Amino acid sequence: MIFGSRAKTTLPTADEALPGRAHRPFTVPTTHEVLGTPLEGPWPDGTEVLYVAMGCFWGVERIFWKLPGVVTTAAGYMGGYTPNPTYEETCTGRTGHAEAVLVAYDPAVTTPELLLKAFWENHDPTQGNRQGNDIGTAYRSAIYWSTPGQEAAARATREAFQDVLTRAGRGQITTTLAPASVAGPFWYAEDYHQQYLHKNPNGYCNHGPNGLTCPVGVANLPAQTDVLPPA
Repeated sequence: MIFGSRAKTTLPTADEALPGRAHRPFTVPTTHEVLGTPLEGPWPDGTEVLYVAMGCFWGVERIFWKLPGVVTTAAGYMGGYTPNPTYEETCTGRTGHAEAVLVAYDPAVTTPELLLKAFWENHDPTQGNRQGNDIGTAYRSAIYWSTPGQEAAARATREAFQDVLTRAGRGQITTTLAPASVAGPFWYAEDYHQQYLHKNPNGYCNHGPNGLTCPVGVANLPAQTDVLPPA
């Protein structure tokens, strides 16, 4: 998951992007390996979906499937141009996508604020087109919302966490905030990427607590407020 080409740090235009294809060129599991829920739905009525990108999707997905109220998670590609991209294509930087994770959750049990607390506290959102040793636009930080409440939470938590970063002397947030409708479809990744760190417990992961706390909305969150780091 480590790539360092200079070309991968510049997003392509729609005209420069790889053409992709009309149909998914691989299979995706029907069921989440850990949660036992449908990977592509249908999910219970009322389920909401938030999309996050914060570097290599292996570690990101594990952070979110551990959180209370999460119905399912999935690894995929989002925010680019190429339809039905493959992992190899995304790694070239020529699809425009970020490695992203779909987080489907029950809003009666958790909130966008709690999910985004985990987002901000478990990666470095100041690194631009990289996360640790993983370099390229595919590893950029992003939040793609699908409800007005998620948008409000994304903007509020970003502002609050920037204050925390500023006080700590840690730089400026580079995270993209955008509606999922603008970011484009979430394209599911290949079967071996789904719940990768459950299948490969000692596999590569560069995610975990960054030592800072996102304070927004904590007083109003459900009782379960622990952000669980990767095992």
